[in-house]
Amino acid sequence: MNINPAESTIKLTKLSPPQILFGIEVDDKSSSEQFLLSMYDSVQASIFVVDVLEDGDFRYVALNPTHERWIGIRSDELRGKKPEDILSPIDAAKVRQHYAECVHFGQTISYEQCLQFQGVPTWWSTTLTPLRDANRIYRLIGTSSNIIPVKQAEQAVGLQVERERLLEAIAGRIHQSVELETILHQTTIELRQFLNCDRVLIYRFEADGSGVIIAESTMAASDLLLRKKLTDPCLGGKHREDYEQDCIQVVEDIYAAGLHPCHIDFLASLQIRANLVMPIFKEQDMWGLLIAHHCHQSHQWQQTETDLFKQLATQIGIAARQAELYQQIKDLEAKLKLQKQKHINQLQQVRNFEALLRRMTEQIRDCLDQPQVLQTGTQELAELLNLGRCQIELYSSCQTLVTITYEHTINLPQSKGLTRQIADRFEVYQPLLQKQPLQFLEIVPGWQPNLLVMSQMACPIFDPQGILGNIWLTRPTQEGFDEFEIELVQQLANECAIAIRQTQLYEKNQEQVKELEKGDQLKNQFLRNLSQELRTPITSISLAVQTLESVLTPAEISDIEIVPQLLQILHNECARETKLINDLLTLTYLEAEPDAPTLIAIDLQSWLHPIVESFRDLTNCQGQQLNVSIDHALPPLETDITDMERIITELLNHVCKYTPAGEFVTVSAHLIGDAVELNISNSGLELTSNELSRIFEPFYHLSKHDPWKHSGTGLELALVQKMVRHLGGSIYVESGAGQTTFTIKFPL
Repeated sequence: MNINPAESTIKLTKLSPPQILFGIEVDDKSSSEQFLLSMYDSVQASIFVVDVLEDGDFRYVALNPTHERWIGIRSDELRGKKPEDILSPIDAAKVRQHYAECVHFGQTISYEQCLQFQGVPTWWSTTLTPLRDANRIYRLIGTSSNIIPVKQAEQAVGLQVERERLLEAIAGRIHQSVELETILHQTTIELRQFLNCDRVLIYRFEADGSGVIIAESTMAASDLLLRKKLTDPCLGGKHREDYEQDCIQVVEDIYAAGLHPCHIDFLASLQIRANLVMPIFKEQDMWGLLIAHHCHQSHQWQQTETDLFKQLATQIGIAARQAELYQQIKDLEAKLKLQKQKHINQLQQVRNFEALLRRMTEQIRDCLDQPQVLQTGTQELAELLNLGRCQIELYSSCQTLVTITYEHTINLPQSKGLTRQIADRFEVYQPLLQKQPLQFLEIVPGWQPNLLVMSQMACPIFDPQGILGNIWLTRPTQEGFDEFEIELVQQLANECAIAIRQTQLYEKNQEQVKELEKGDQLKNQFLRNLSQELRTPITSISLAVQTLESVLTPAEISDIEIVPQLLQILHNECARETKLINDLLTLTYLEAEPDAPTLIAIDLQSWLHPIVESFRDLTNCQGQQLNVSIDHALPPLETDITDMERIITELLNHVCKYTPAGEFVTVSAHLIGDAVELNISNSGLELTSNELSRIFEPFYHLSKHDPWKHSGTGLELALVQKMVRHLGGSIYVESGAGQTTFTIKFPL
């Protein structure tokens, strides 16, 4: 609706001589009124007059002859009626809204609307002009033009645009090589929406003459035909011939189209009332059918719908052909890929010789388990050269015996662990001991009556330090080993020499490690014995001091000024030596495969606070500030409570000892990934890299950083490190920017 304030409203004044204007008697007739009167009767536009009553209601007054012809109602029949008297309730509400808007704005308005007169829908372009007297708008003059041809043209253009869009979309999918199933599925959906019908499906013929629904779009989701095999009883006769001649079947009503009764029954069983069927051809062969259904009422199919069906059937045929070609291409690609793979395999056989040598070289250099490398090498060499057996034998130190140490056999008897006397086959071992390869044929005994002749080759394993052994290759045929294979085995023998030497060196190192471990055990045993021996005199000294204090009276002690100081020194040193002995015993216990810790789940939030708070008086006395930060969301930590408390206490003692007055001591606990992280740090202390590297060494002191001149055993941090590892955690220390932090991590 357009409101045009630029247009002037039409005002009618009363005329003196009685005349009829717009079907109304007036009193005067000026020249302008004469013009309006002649226009009312003669113009081709439809004109109607509506009175605006005092209560705001509307009554029709008159129609001009043109409007009477268009709507089929005479002016005298219309006069005095409301919109509801001649229009449907919906249309009456529409026109009332326009009339009310014209009165409300007091200006000429224009709009388009579709109204039904006597059951015929008609599109109108209408202009309403209000007439005003001294008090109000009392009348509306309407001028209407029938615009049915314009709307039909617009609708046709819209349908053409939508049809072209649909065809372009399908052609685009085909061009993009989209899967046929996706193309067909989307086509049925868009076509059903375009036709506004109940069902669209695509039926593909099978080799046996039946068919299957391969794509479907339907309004009734409960009555699907997709994937069902359907056979029309009449499809094998004339209908099949018609389809093959590219004829389209148009049925507006199955009961009025003259169909065969069996065909009617078949369509009715599928709840079909109107039917549109178009054959789909793939080149010259009929591939399937494109079908549209109206299920509940008859339908008059339009020419635009049948034209679209033909175009879509052509596009679907192209898509089916393209899908077939695409599958042929895929099959051809698979065949070419297979041939290419065969060629690659042939080339790979050549490359495997070099790959095996390279692989063994890398394994020998990177792997400590050299025997496993040699065992794997015999297996891979046997598989690579199609051998029945591959062996590595090693000489004894005096080179009078050989022992088969590594072996891989497929169908020959195993000989691993077998020892041979070189003197028994001297003619064979003589060239091998001179570092020369050997190749010959040998008849396998005990295989009668079938004689088995095998080809054998032996390649010496040696390095600058001497001969080590031989690689034996056995091929269960008379096919000999060519020069390339001999060269490969010689290179492989060189790598085996490295592996064997490394194995011998590793065994010697292991013996030395065992000796060192034995020495550590003796050292730990000595420390335990020493600690036990020291504990007795220290206990005796402590008891002696206590006895001395008990026998001396306070007066006797006070008479000699130095006695109290000496007694205190004895107490302190006894306590220090006792702690040193206990720490030594704990340290040796942790180094000598201790028992598994007793784990209990603890809540760090409630467990850690009391331990940290017990140091509050010490930090206050030394002028330090103690801070605690523990995450509330920490999960329970399974640990040994006794060891854990010892760890926290020792670290706090250490940190407080090396924190100057006025600095901070901070304890925090957080969840980092899948581990609980404890941090105990202090400010005012920064350690060198050398001090950081030695801080966990037994008896290492940071005496120059101790502002309080505290003493200690020197084993505290070494014990902390051992106990953390015993609980399955890790500890490290960082220092920088005037701060030192101990970090402990316990995995959950």
